[in-house]
Amino acid sequence: MSLRFTKMHGLGNDFVVLDRRDASGPLPAALARRLADRHFGVGCDQVMTIERSPDAAHAFRYGIYNADGSGAGQCGNGLRCVVRWLADRGLVRGQDIRLLGPSGTVCADLLDDGRVRVDMGEPVFDAARVPLAVASTQPSYALELDGARIDFGAASMGNPHAVIVVDDVGAAPVARLGARIETHPLFPDRVNVGFVQLLDRGQVRLRVFERGVGETLACGSGACAAVAVLRRWDRVDADVRVQLPGGTLEISWIGPGHPVWMTGPAATVFEGEWNDD
Repeated sequence: MSLRFTKMHGLGNDFVVLDRRDASGPLPAALARRLADRHFGVGCDQVMTIERSPDAAHAFRYGIYNADGSGAGQCGNGLRCVVRWLADRGLVRGQDIRLLGPSGTVCADLLDDGRVRVDMGEPVFDAARVPLAVASTQPSYALELDGARIDFGAASMGNPHAVIVVDDVGAAPVARLGARIETHPLFPDRVNVGFVQLLDRGQVRLRVFERGVGETLACGSGACAAVAVLRRWDRVDADVRVQLPGGTLEISWIGPGHPVWMTGPAATVFEGEWNDD
């Protein structure tokens, strides 16, 4: 089988983008795993599919598949890459680009400097909707690993996130703790785990262990979730620069009743044809 693809990235969070406007049905999980494999496939954190919209209200629909083949509800860096892919082919332009993703409608703006600004929706803190297996919704929660208590905030940005404040994100045990927290019984659908260090009220550093992927160079929905949780705790202002290993995202959230806006770059690395023998 021969398959055309575009390799893209947003701050080093990399994607294989597939044009599936003429395909039917979801991408097979086994195919997503083979494409994402960095030794035997193309290699990526997620596979993004571009599909025909089912209605006139959206320009296109897109799908998200993690490296392990599982589906994802949202991916901010991947969404920006989808918008850039469409814009580079003259399929969308300007402001208020409406797309249909796994978690519903999203809007995006193409900025004059080449960056993409996307409406990531309003953060969800309700525990049952994150989802989080606790009795009631709280501002913060705790779990125990190896006798140590870990405090965290929780939010959904179309996918579940746990946010942990650390003194030094560079020294945080992201791989070790992230893998264990991802599959902790508190999270029935698993969880993305963000480790965040506050620099001041307008700037933070963040590393994210992504569900079904592992640590990535950047996580757009993770940056949004981190700012939402910290703003709920009144520890950051409405506009925050989030420094990730791959670069910086600008996140804005004025508060409940409003969406989180994320601004950042998206770039094409190369295009190719993959032969799956």
